[in-house]
Amino acid sequence: MSPSDRHQSIAQDRQQREAFWMPFTANRQFKDDPRLLVAAEGVHYTTADGRQILDGQAGLWCVNAGHGRRRIVEAVQRQLSELDFAPTFNMGHPLPFELANRLVEITPGDLNYAFFTNSGSESVDTALKIAIGYHRARGEGSRQRLIGREKGYHGVNFGGASVGGIVGNRKQFGTLLPGVDHLPHTLNITANAFTRGLPAEGGAELAEALERLVGLHDASTIAAVIVEPVAGSAGVVLPPKGYLKRLREICDRHGILLIFDEVITGFGRLGTPFAADYFDVLPDIMTTAKGLTNGNIPMGAVFVRPHIYEAFMQGPEQFIELAHGYTYSGHPVAAAAALATLDIYAEEGLLTRGAALAPHLEEAVHGLRDLPNVIDVRNIGLVAGIELAPRPGEPGKRGFEIHRRCFEQGALVRYTGDIIALSPPLIINPTQIGELIDIVAEAIRETA
Repeated sequence: MSPSDRHQSIAQDRQQREAFWMPFTANRQFKDDPRLLVAAEGVHYTTADGRQILDGQAGLWCVNAGHGRRRIVEAVQRQLSELDFAPTFNMGHPLPFELANRLVEITPGDLNYAFFTNSGSESVDTALKIAIGYHRARGEGSRQRLIGREKGYHGVNFGGASVGGIVGNRKQFGTLLPGVDHLPHTLNITANAFTRGLPAEGGAELAEALERLVGLHDASTIAAVIVEPVAGSAGVVLPPKGYLKRLREICDRHGILLIFDEVITGFGRLGTPFAADYFDVLPDIMTTAKGLTNGNIPMGAVFVRPHIYEAFMQGPEQFIELAHGYTYSGHPVAAAAALATLDIYAEEGLLTRGAALAPHLEEAVHGLRDLPNVIDVRNIGLVAGIELAPRPGEPGKRGFEIHRRCFEQGALVRYTGDIIALSPPLIINPTQIGELIDIVAEAIRETA
């Protein structure tokens, strides 16, 4: 059977879709009415029935350089033919060393050490373990408490789900990790609806909630605070001006590590290489994934500053400093994909291209504010969120219907509850941005 025939068979036969338990999906609903993508090039997907779909979510916040990049394909093919796998436990191969050196050339400040993972979820759990281990290595083993934030998303492993603050990702799994608390979220539609860019007020006051948690738990028990500079999965929740700087100041005062989860915001999404650059705030630890390989091969990276790395580099030389890692940490094929991706980013200026495109997206997306049921529009860099009034008694249904209608009309958009999130590939052009927003606008009208 040819690939085309297989695609059509799966698209037409409900039973052939049954065995795959899909992630973050209403499985029964989807398998009865599938939306299957079978090819991609540039900023477009191709569906099983041959339609072109404009990618308004960069795959899943990850295909920053666009689809079908031959340079990455050829790098992966070449690496597979030379070295398919090699361990990095007390052994190694050249590529992760080369990749780490390339990455720390573009990371902010002195985030000069990289630990490789396979996903954003693994990056987060790695960062949390490093934070606790760091304090223990310095003789402050009582610092084990972790502080997340309401509406935060930090992946789905136990650590990330525990510090995360999205109730739907927590309620099925009991108490999760002990010793975790949460800052309040920063979304205030009443005061800041339809603000262009960052909200102007409330940043310092919201960050002061960390002082209250320090007063409650005592700084001697707190290892780290983890936040997304921009909360993507919660529906593009922006930090008010001064918020992240104030968090940095409070963490410094109390010896608490600050972790930025840049799995979404990293690699050009805000028009700067990383959100830490955009906000001019340097974290102690930074988690990444997604855009690291342009979504081609699973890979993540955790970056730490020298004082953290050096705290572990003690004791006898044969001593394993960090008892943590993954079979595929620094996988040769993933590293090859990442190096090719970095070449594309550098040669095409993609890590900063979003800054030039941001005004086009802002103007277009704020043109939706007067459409039925639109209660807020939020934007920063090349990412935007459109929040809709939920239907009484049916939360999330309106968002799903708009997502589905957009797909029927030729665009893929992300929905989370009743929020539509847009994060197109960084190679999109202003005309395509207009096309994307036109499709969203028509879907909003048709589902009113």
